[in-house]
Amino acid sequence: MPLVPLPLPDPGSPDLSSPLGFLRWLGRAQRRGQVLATLWSTLELASMAALPVAIGRGVQAVVDHDTRGLLTAGLFALLLAAVQTTMTVLVHRQVVWNWIQAASQVRQLVARQASALGGGLSRRIATGEIVAVSSGDVEKIGWYVELTARLYGAVLAWLGVSTVVLWRQPGLGLAVLLGVPVLAAAVWPLLGPFERRYTEQRALGGKASELAADTVAGLRVLRGIGGEELFLRRYRAASQRVRAAAVRTARTWAVMQAQEVLLPGLFVIGVTWYGARLALDGAIGVGELIAVYGATAFLAAPLRVIGEAAHAWSVARVSAGRAVKVLSLTRDDLPAEGVRVEGLQGEGAAADGAELVRRASRSDLHDPVSGLTARAGRLTAVVCGDPDAAGELAARLGGWPVLAEGEAAKPSARLGGVALDGVPLATARAAVLVHDKEPVLLSGTLAELLDVPRSGRVDPAEALAAARAQDALEALVDGSPECAGDPMAARITERGRSLSGGQRQRLALARSLVADPPVLVLDEPTSAVDAHTESRIAAGLRELRSGRTTVVFATSPLLLDQADTVLLLQQGRVAASGTHRELMTGEPRYRAVVTRDENESVAEAGSVVRPAADPVGSGLAGGAE
Repeated sequence: MPLVPLPLPDPGSPDLSSPLGFLRWLGRAQRRGQVLATLWSTLELASMAALPVAIGRGVQAVVDHDTRGLLTAGLFALLLAAVQTTMTVLVHRQVVWNWIQAASQVRQLVARQASALGGGLSRRIATGEIVAVSSGDVEKIGWYVELTARLYGAVLAWLGVSTVVLWRQPGLGLAVLLGVPVLAAAVWPLLGPFERRYTEQRALGGKASELAADTVAGLRVLRGIGGEELFLRRYRAASQRVRAAAVRTARTWAVMQAQEVLLPGLFVIGVTWYGARLALDGAIGVGELIAVYGATAFLAAPLRVIGEAAHAWSVARVSAGRAVKVLSLTRDDLPAEGVRVEGLQGEGAAADGAELVRRASRSDLHDPVSGLTARAGRLTAVVCGDPDAAGELAARLGGWPVLAEGEAAKPSARLGGVALDGVPLATARAAVLVHDKEPVLLSGTLAELLDVPRSGRVDPAEALAAARAQDALEALVDGSPECAGDPMAARITERGRSLSGGQRQRLALARSLVADPPVLVLDEPTSAVDAHTESRIAAGLRELRSGRTTVVFATSPLLLDQADTVLLLQQGRVAASGTHRELMTGEPRYRAVVTRDENESVAEAGSVVRPAADPVGSGLAGGAE
C-alpha cells in the first residue's frame, strides 16, 4: 500500500472559518487514508470481537464431546487471530501515517504563512505563539485526525456486536446496544472543565515559550548587564504557572481515564452476571455464555477509543483555534492570484507577473505614504531617525504591509505604477527584495546559503568580494576541517553562531547581492562592521549594483556619500533630498541625524547653521564589529 511522500507538494487551502471547519478540512484532505484506516480498524475490532465466539463454540464442543466441532472452532479461532494480527499492523501503520501527514500539513501551512508575511508576522502574533503552534499544537491536531478513523471503526464494531447479540439474545443485545452510548455520554460533563483548563494551560505555555525565546535571543546582552538572574526568576515564575495549570488539567484527565476503566468494568460485570443467570436457568449453554462474556468484555476497547477521542477532540479544538488564528493573518487587502491590476498592461488588464519583473529594473519605486521615490537604476539612501519607522517603510517597499492589531491600512508602495500588494506575493518578491535589518543564516554549507533564486548576472565570488567577507570565509574554513580549504563547502552553524555579528551580516548581504533582484532594499546592512570595512562595502555595493535600483536605509556617512540621492524622512514624510554633501552643508535636520548631535539647530527654528568642517563625515561610521 503506497503512502504519500512528505513534504506535500502543496499543503492546500484550508477552511479557516472556524476550528471545527479547519479540522474537517484536514480530515477531507486525507480522505483515502481515513477510509483505509477505518476499514482496517473495523476488521481488527470485528475479529477481536468474534474470537470469544470461536472459543465459546470450542468449549461447547468439548462439553458435547464433538471432536469435529472442536477442530472447526480451533481453525476459526486461528483464522481470526491471523486476521486480527494483520489488521493491527495495517491499522497502526495507517493511523500513524495519518497523524504524521496531518501534522506535516499543518506545519507546512504555518511555514508558508510565516514566509508569506515575513517580518510583519511578529507584529501581529508573538514568536512564542508561532513556536507553540508549529510544535505542540500540530501534534494535538494530528492526534485527533489519527483517532477519527479509529473512532469510526469502534462505532461500526459496536453496532456489529450489538446486532449479533441482539439477534441471539434480545435482552443482552439491548443492554449492549444501549449501554455503550450511556457509558460514552458519561464522559461529556467533564469535557467542558477539561477544555477550559487545557486552554488556560496552552495560553500560559505560549507566554512561557515567548519569554524563553526572548531570553535566548538576548542572552549576550543579558550577560553583559548581569540580567540573567532576573530573567531566570521570571521564567521560573512563568514555568510554575504552566506547571500548576498542567496539574489542574491532569486531574480532570485522570478522572476521565478512571471513568473509562471503571464504568466499562461495571458494565461487563453486570452483563456477565445476567448471562450467568440465563446459563443457570438453562436458557443458554456454557459456550454461549463465554461468547457473550467475551463480546461484552470486548466493548471496553471501543469505549476506550471513544473516551480517547473525546480527549483528543477537546485539545485539538483549542489547538486548531490557535492554528486558524495564525493562518488567518493576511497581507493588507491582498487580492487572490490572478487579480486584475490597473497600469500593468493597460486599464483593467490581468497582471502579468513576468512582465512586472522584467520592467522592474526600469521602473521607479514610489511610496505614497512617505512620498519617497527611488529612481530606476540609481542608488538611493534614506535617512530616518526612527529605526522602527525605517523598518516599517522598508517592509512596505517590499509589498508586505502586515499591520499590527488596530492599525489602519496604508496605501501600498508602487513599482512602475503597480501596487505591490495587488500582485501575487511571489511576483512582488521577485521584483523587490528586502534585506532585513537582522537577517538569519540557516545552517548548512556556504554553497547552500548562497543557492538562492538569482538572475545569474552576479556569481557568489563577486557577491562575497563586494560584501568584503574574506575574514568570514577564513573563519568558516578554520571551523570546518572537513571542507579541505574550500569555503563553499564549509559549514555554517545554526543561525551562524560561530561567526561574529559583522561576519554574519556580510554573508547575509552577499546572499542578497547574489540574488541580484531588479530592486534591492537594504535596511542598515553595515551596522555591525568597522569604519574601514564599511567604506569598502559601500564602494563594492555601488559598483556591483550599478544600473540596478537600490534603496539603502542608513545613517552612516560612508554609505550615504556613495548614494546618487539621499532622502531625509521626518515624521514619516520626505523632508529633504539631495546628495550627502549638499544635505550636510545646507540641511540642519539632516546633519543632526547623521552626526547624532542633539544640540544641532533645526531648520524649522529658522536659525543659520555653520557648515560642518567635514561634510562627508567619514569619521562618523557605524558601530565597530
